[in-house]
Amino acid sequence: MGMATMTTTMTMTMTMRLHFPGSVNHNQYSFLGVPLRLQYPQPSLPSLLLNVQAKARTRTEDRHARHSRIRKKVEGTPNRPRLCVFGSNKHLYVQVIDDSKMHTLASASTMQKPICEEFNYSSGPTVEVAKRVGEFIAKSCLEKGITKVAFDRGGYPYHGRIEVLADSARKHGLQF
Repeated sequence: MGMATMTTTMTMTMTMRLHFPGSVNHNQYSFLGVPLRLQYPQPSLPSLLLNVQAKARTRTEDRHARHSRIRKKVEGTPNRPRLCVFGSNKHLYVQVIDDSKMHTLASASTMQKPICEEFNYSSGPTVEVAKRVGEFIAKSCLEKGITKVAFDRGGYPYHGRIEVLADSARKHGLQF
């Protein structure tokens, strides 16, 4: 009989002290008499407003970010147009642009016949192809009276094909 009353009181204690989740009572106890710690920390205001997550970015997105930073500093003028480089997986493109008028003054790429017929490549432009493109853009600029340009590497590192293209254009008369 003592055991039955003990069970009844434990059940009553448990039903009397337990509340529904979300209730305001913070003095909750288990049926053993141990206080339950059900208080959840409230997020602070800055953590509610700022959602800081690490983002996985691709190489192309990183290049676009670098290119936008470069474009803030490099601008083509009529006296000194911008020599802009773009390289895809298969081709290399170079343009001389006057940003004030939004005009392309000269261009060269690996898709043009003089360069395309000279080299037979299938895996993309190589350093030799970049050297020829730099020579071709320098000649076309000098024909149009352009001697000084501002070099825009397009967010690519100044290394490899980009470096060889710039050196070849310098060697053939462009100043930058």
